[in-house]
Amino acid sequence: MKLIRKIFLTILALALILVIVVLFNTLRLNSKQVDPQPIELVSISDEVFLNLSKAVQFQTISFSEEAIPDSAAFNGFHAFLAEAFPLVHEKMTLTKINEYSLLYKWDGSDSSKKPIILMSHQDVVPVDVPTLEMWEASPFEGKITADHIVGRGTMDDKSSLMALLEGAEMLLKEGFAPVQTIYFAFGHDEEVGGAKGAGKIAEYLAQQGVQAAFTLDEGGMIAEGMVPGIDQPVSMINVAEKGFASFRLIVETKGGHSSAPPRENTIGMLAQAIVDLENNQLPYRMADPVQYQIDYLGPEMPFVQKMAFANTWLLKGQILEALNSHTTTAPTIIGGGVKNNVIPTVAEATINFRILPGETIESVQAHIENIVSDKIRVEPAGHLTNPSPASPIDSEAYKLLESTIRSVFPNSVVVPGLIGGGTDARHFYGISDGVYRYYPLRISPDAMTRFHGIDEKITKDNYKEIIQFTYQLMRKFNEEV
Repeated sequence: MKLIRKIFLTILALALILVIVVLFNTLRLNSKQVDPQPIELVSISDEVFLNLSKAVQFQTISFSEEAIPDSAAFNGFHAFLAEAFPLVHEKMTLTKINEYSLLYKWDGSDSSKKPIILMSHQDVVPVDVPTLEMWEASPFEGKITADHIVGRGTMDDKSSLMALLEGAEMLLKEGFAPVQTIYFAFGHDEEVGGAKGAGKIAEYLAQQGVQAAFTLDEGGMIAEGMVPGIDQPVSMINVAEKGFASFRLIVETKGGHSSAPPRENTIGMLAQAIVDLENNQLPYRMADPVQYQIDYLGPEMPFVQKMAFANTWLLKGQILEALNSHTTTAPTIIGGGVKNNVIPTVAEATINFRILPGETIESVQAHIENIVSDKIRVEPAGHLTNPSPASPIDSEAYKLLESTIRSVFPNSVVVPGLIGGGTDARHFYGISDGVYRYYPLRISPDAMTRFHGIDEKITKDNYKEIIQFTYQLMRKFNEEV
């Protein structure tokens, strides 16, 4: 009886210690949000809607890595930019890279200061013809409604491109002159990897000896109603991105007649390989950008969720899963067979992986080869990139970005993190002290489906917010850096 009592008391003591540790960690988890600074908001004319509408009308579509860009669409867009932003084209130096990508240089007065690079991209994804009737207006009409500008590119990514130039044009009208040089880098093939656009811009800048203090691209947003437990909008500054790699699984057999199927059927072997990969995905792991996200989100959570974020050593698995902190596996293309009574000799599938920092293209391929049958050939497919490094969140440049967001959007919770998708920003790590992804595009669960999807559109109010942000960011850097 004494032994049982002793065991019970020991368990009770351990439970009490656990509760004390959990509560202690929770109570010392303080908010990392910086105080908003007073700023003078600039008035923005409704004429900006017409400019974005016209930008959408140029069908600057990227179909594939091999496809030749539509010169009429891209050159027409460039001519429109020159007409819409006369001071930008008068006061800045414009260099065309690889014929279609644009690099504007706004010379600063102090050459000893490192420049900043502000990025966007000109190209958009195609529109599926069967979905046309589901759009509020034709995708390339650029229709302006009571509340929105509708069209392909309004979210990804002509809104940020046009906002940057609108902000710069406004500053030039005011006689503003930057202290540090500002580059505007607008690639033409981001939707197919950016190798010929942003990649070549980065190479050109490297040849010029440019080392920037700061690079900003798309890939962050204001998330509304997307973070359980947080009612405020969340401004996601993504400081790194996952890698991108696709692999083809190829099965080759002698085929045969469907009336006498062999034990190992071509398509059956391929199907089994896909199932095996989906059932044996790479594990959830902690990465620096995910830890940042936990550290910044946790203090803003209700008490129960805050306890979980403050004690990741106890609930790490569930949190990492909720934040999608692993290398994802997604079958995207499958093909094989020519007739319903013929077993094909060849079948293949493409599997796409978004690679978590800490893993590589090579380690993912090794994982695939370890999981699937050795009778299946595994080959890299298309454009592949490793995960990016994580940019610092304690640098002066990051703190200026963070301060600008909090000042323009004081109700917004600023959180650094990791993006699963790829951006042109990945090409700029070699020439920049920090690379970040954020423009204040407001995204709700419903709006997420419009990215690369049906009825892409942006609210008029949000578009003005993006212009306001770019204007204030350029001014803030040159006042304080």
